[in-house]
Amino acid sequence: MGVATTYSAPGGKSCAPAAWAAALSTVVGFTQQKGSEAEDRACRYLQAQGLTLVQRNYRVARGPHRRGGEIDLIMRTSQGTLVFVEVRARAQARQGGAGASVTPLKQRRLVLAARHYLLRCSQPPPCRFDVVALEGSVLHWWPGAFEATA
Repeated sequence: MGVATTYSAPGGKSCAPAAWAAALSTVVGFTQQKGSEAEDRACRYLQAQGLTLVQRNYRVARGPHRRGGEIDLIMRTSQGTLVFVEVRARAQARQGGAGASVTPLKQRRLVLAARHYLLRCSQPPPCRFDVVALEGSVLHWWPGAFEATA
């Protein structure tokens, strides 16, 4: 069997591999832009609630057999609690909404990334995991959304 030289693009039109890659790059860029906008909005909201931004987009490198993790926002409360924030955005509240998309697997990855981040602290502060979900124009904030049981 030969290798396909055309691909079906969105809308059912066929296109060459280079055109397909360009279309995919546009979609990925759009998704990243929307994610960044959601993180900006979540950060502004949390700052208005009294939290201070410590770091954005903390990434843990991938290993040979495991996927790395990323923490969207790391914030600190006025009491010194470190808050690891996962930001999720959906255009509409379908299939349980944006908050439901923080699966147990995603939670484990966030916990592992947080543990990696805490290695730099000589005295790790109290911590919690929050979720900020944006569904259309509605923002939901769940402080202490899950525990670090992973």
